[in-house]
Amino acid sequence: MLALFDLDGTLVDRAVGLWAWADEFCGAHGLDPIEAEWIVEADGDGRVPKEQFFARIRDRYGLAASVDELFGQYRDRQPTLIPVYDGVLAGLAELRAAGWRIGVVTNGYGDVQTNTLTSSGIADHVDGWAISGPEDIWKPDVRLFEIAATRAGASLADGGWMTGDSARGDIAGGHAAGLRTVWVHRDRPWPADLDQPVHRVSTAAEAVPLILASSQL
Repeated sequence: MLALFDLDGTLVDRAVGLWAWADEFCGAHGLDPIEAEWIVEADGDGRVPKEQFFARIRDRYGLAASVDELFGQYRDRQPTLIPVYDGVLAGLAELRAAGWRIGVVTNGYGDVQTNTLTSSGIADHVDGWAISGPEDIWKPDVRLFEIAATRAGASLADGGWMTGDSARGDIAGGHAAGLRTVWVHRDRPWPADLDQPVHRVSTAAEAVPLILASSQL
């Protein structure tokens, strides 16, 4: 039995970690604390390429450090500030105790996402993961789901579940991989052009009893 999960916005709260990092950054560079709001907005919920993001920061504040140096400092620090959502670790432990193989399938840089997995404690509660950067494969590409399943000790051919907050990357990707899906909606409407998820939940922890119940059907 396979249960795959997205990372940012599903298992861990990247937004809280970003705000914490932005606050620290402002303090370290003598910036007005209100600038943290601009920094968070410039990040674009993680969708803005980091080279572009740090080039804008460097230009806005006239920093001497290079874009690569700023990015390197971010990669070392920001993942350690990202908290796991309430109930997630207990839920993952419950799934494993019930015999489920658990994997994480996430887009992002290899070192950043690995650091997030280990710092948050997620790494100790799952059987494997696949990160898009090192694989050069990005969700919703089914191949990334295949890698995650294999590393978790399972096969997509046997079915399972995918839980995530991205309608296209996680849910459409999960459907293409032959998995049943749980969407962490975060109070957003479902895109009308996509097939519906099996379940909609507010948090990943709420997905756990739904997944467990499916094995009893």
